[in-house]
Amino acid sequence: MNREARDAGPVGALLAPADAGAAQGSPGGWNDGFIARRAAGKDALAADPDEQDELDGVGDLSGVQGVHGVHGVHGVPGLTGAPEGGEDGGVPGGTEAHTPLGGAYGGTLRRRLDALGELVGLSRARLDSSLLAEAGHVLEEASARQRLSSHHTVVAIAGATGSGKSTLFNALAGVPISETGLRRPTTSAPIACMWSDGAAGLLDRLAIPGRLRRRPLAGGDGDEELSGLVLVDLPDHDSALVQHREQVDRVLALVDAVIWVVDPEKYADAALHERYLRPLAGHAEITFVVLNQIDRLPGEAADLVLDDLRRLLDEDGMAVGEHGEPGATVLALSALGGQGVGELRDLLGRFVQDRTAAARRLSADVDAAARRLRPSYVADGRPGLGERSRDQFADRLAWAVGAVAAGEAAEREWLRNAGRACGTPWLRLWRWYESRRMPGYGTARPQAVVEEELTARQRVEQAVRTVAEEAAAGLPAPWANSVREAAARGARGLSEALDDLAVAAGTPGGRPPRPAWWPAAVLVQAAMTLLQIFGALWLVGQIVGVLEPGLIPPALVMLAGIIGGPLVEWACGAAARGPARRYGQDAERKLREAAAGCGRARVLDPIAAELMRYREVRDQYVAVSRAGR
Repeated sequence: MNREARDAGPVGALLAPADAGAAQGSPGGWNDGFIARRAAGKDALAADPDEQDELDGVGDLSGVQGVHGVHGVHGVPGLTGAPEGGEDGGVPGGTEAHTPLGGAYGGTLRRRLDALGELVGLSRARLDSSLLAEAGHVLEEASARQRLSSHHTVVAIAGATGSGKSTLFNALAGVPISETGLRRPTTSAPIACMWSDGAAGLLDRLAIPGRLRRRPLAGGDGDEELSGLVLVDLPDHDSALVQHREQVDRVLALVDAVIWVVDPEKYADAALHERYLRPLAGHAEITFVVLNQIDRLPGEAADLVLDDLRRLLDEDGMAVGEHGEPGATVLALSALGGQGVGELRDLLGRFVQDRTAAARRLSADVDAAARRLRPSYVADGRPGLGERSRDQFADRLAWAVGAVAAGEAAEREWLRNAGRACGTPWLRLWRWYESRRMPGYGTARPQAVVEEELTARQRVEQAVRTVAEEAAAGLPAPWANSVREAAARGARGLSEALDDLAVAAGTPGGRPPRPAWWPAAVLVQAAMTLLQIFGALWLVGQIVGVLEPGLIPPALVMLAGIIGGPLVEWACGAAARGPARRYGQDAERKLREAAAGCGRARVLDPIAAELMRYREVRDQYVAVSRAGR
C-alpha cells in the first residue's frame, strides 16, 4: 500500500501514479487512456461486509460513535489524541467505515479527463513513454481519488524547519497532537487529524498508519464547520534527512490542498520557492500561504513582510486570491499566540464545505500535464501537405522515371512508322543501304554502362525526402519524426516499383495506331511509284524500238512520279506531326499518372495518415487545455 517516493521532486510527485492498492475498494484504473471502473463481483464484496453494506444502502453508521477510543495525549486525560482504532494503534484502515464513497467526475473535468485519456491512447505509438508518463499518472490519480470519499478534503500543512507548522496543526485541532519543541527535526512522519468518519481509505492512500491518526475531540466529530477535513502535519521540507523530504514530496502529490507555513526569517527561502511554490504555481486555488510568528514583528513590519511575500508569489507565477479573484490564500497569524488562527479556521471551514478541492486539485494537475505536453502537440503555423507539394512530388517522380523521355521516344516511333508507311521506296532502300555500310552492322552491340538507374534512384529518394520535409515543416518534433519515418518506409522498393510501371505503362508494344488517312496516303505513294516505273518502261520501250518514239509523255509521267513521291512523303510527315505529338503526350501522361499513383500509395497516403493522426491528437489536446481556461 505504501508507495515509493519519486526522485523527480515535488513537480514529478505532483503527477505521481496512484498505488494500485492504495485505495481500498474496487480495483481498476486507466486502460489505454480511458477511465474504466471495473465493478467488483459479489464474491469480492463479501470479503468486506462494511463496504457491502454501503453499496447495498444499509449499515448507515452516521449516527454511530465509531470505533475511536477516548485517550489522553502527553498525560492530558480526556483528549482524543489517541491513535485511530483503539489502544493498540495497529488497526488497519479498512476497519473504519467509508460512509461517503467517491462519485464520478462531472462537467468540464470529466470531459478533460476523457480527452486526456484519448490523447494518451492515440499517442502511445508516436511519443516516447516518458513524455506520456506524467499524463498517465494524472489519469491514475484521478481514478484512485474517484474511488475514495468525496465528502472529505485532505489538507497538508507543510513548512520549513522551525516555521511553526506543528504548532499551527495543534492550534487548528485544539489538541496537542503533533510534537513541538526545540529539537530538530520534530515531526518525523506524517500525522493526520480527522474531523469526521469515513477517511480511512484516503489515509491508506497516504500510507499513514493507524497509530498516527488522531481525532480533535473526545467522542465526537469536532467542529461542524470542519466536518470532512483531514489535516496532515508533514515533516520539514528542508529536513537534513532525505527520507523526510521524500515523505513530503510523496504526500504533496496526493493531498487535495496545501497550507504552506512560512516565518519572517525564511519566507523568501529559495528552496521553498524554486522547489515547491514556483512549480506548483498552477495549483494556486488549493494553496494557502500562511505567514506565522507575526507576534515577533514590531509595528507595521508584519504588513511589510506580507506584502513582500505576495510579491514573491507573484514572481513565482502564483496568483494571489484578492478581491474575489481565484488564487492562493495569503494571511498572517501567530499559531502560538492565537492571532489569526480563527480566520484561518473559518477559511478552511468554507473551503472544506465547498467539497471541490479534490476536483480543483485534479484540474490543476491536468493543466500542469497539458503545459508539459504542449511542445509535443502544438505546431508552428499550419502544417500539412498542400496540392502544390503533391504536384511537385508527382513531377519529380515523373522526371525520375523518365516520363518525358518516354513520351518523346513514343513520338519519334510514331513518326518513324509514318515514314515507313508513306515514304518513297527508293528513299527507304537508300536508308537501308546506308545502315548496312555503318561499322559494326550485324554484330551484337555491347550494352552501354550508364548511371541512369543510379541517377533515377537518387532522384526518387530526393523526391521522397523533399515531400517528407515539406509535410513535417512546423510539426512538433515527435510527429515530424513520425512523418519522416512513414515516408522512409514508403520509399523502400519505390524505385523498383517505378521501374515495373515504366515497363508496363510506357510505350505500348507493337506499332502505334495509324490514322484513317494512312491507307489513302499509301495508295497515292504507290501510284507515284507506279508512275515512275511506267514512265521508265515507256522510255525503255521507245529506246528498243518497241514503242513509237516520243520522249515528252513518258518523261512527264516519270517526272510526275518522281516529284509526287517526295511530295506525298513530305505531306504525310507534316500531317503526322500532330498525331505523333498527341501520341507521345499520351504515353507521357500514362507513365506520369502511374508514377504518381505509385508514389501516392506508398508515400503520400502514409504521410496523410500521420498528419490525420496528429490532427486527432491535437484536437484532443485542445480539449484538454482549453477546457481548463
